[in-house]
Amino acid sequence: MLSTSSIEFSYEDGPPFSFPDIRLERNEELLIIGESGSGKTTILNIIGGLLKPKSGKVLIDNEDIYALKGAQLDKFRGRNIGVIFQKPHILSALTVVENLQVANFFANKSDNGVIDTSLRELDIAHKKDAKVNTLSQGEAQRVSIARALVNHPKLILADEPTSSLDDKNAEAVIQLLKQQSKKLNAALVVVTHDQRVKDHIQQHITVGKF
Repeated sequence: MLSTSSIEFSYEDGPPFSFPDIRLERNEELLIIGESGSGKTTILNIIGGLLKPKSGKVLIDNEDIYALKGAQLDKFRGRNIGVIFQKPHILSALTVVENLQVANFFANKSDNGVIDTSLRELDIAHKKDAKVNTLSQGEAQRVSIARALVNHPKLILADEPTSSLDDKNAEAVIQLLKQQSKKLNAALVVVTHDQRVKDHIQQHITVGKF
């Protein structure tokens, strides 16, 4: 379902670096672990269609995503990839439900009750009409997860989802991601420096500093 090969990248004036090839099927989970500056968020952005590599390929469902251009890539990403960023990238001026409706709109998908179901499963249905800037950090994170999953992606990417959480809440978030990926029959990739996550995702690769 997800396949990367010969990925290389470099930032301006920075040294080049490469990543190990990845093969991941639906319902499989992968942990990419490394310290700050190791390039783990870079590879997540490359896999997610947000950062074009200098060389190499990323295939999702046999689609070479960087062969897609502009709006084609945006549409493919909206329909097939759910990204959960380290800091919730949700629109503070909108309500919870409006944030999820925006995700529907850009993926050109209809709701059909999916939004209410997602909010209920993530235990934030009672915050449906609340403005995002009134939410707690944990609630905002759940909204971020709900928005990433609302279009039933084939691939779920999570960047440091446990970095600011205590042990109990860190485990709860990882179990939530695992449960939702199984429900959607999606592949799950988590990138983190948090060694605790190794207890919950067996398949992992380590990236080093570049």
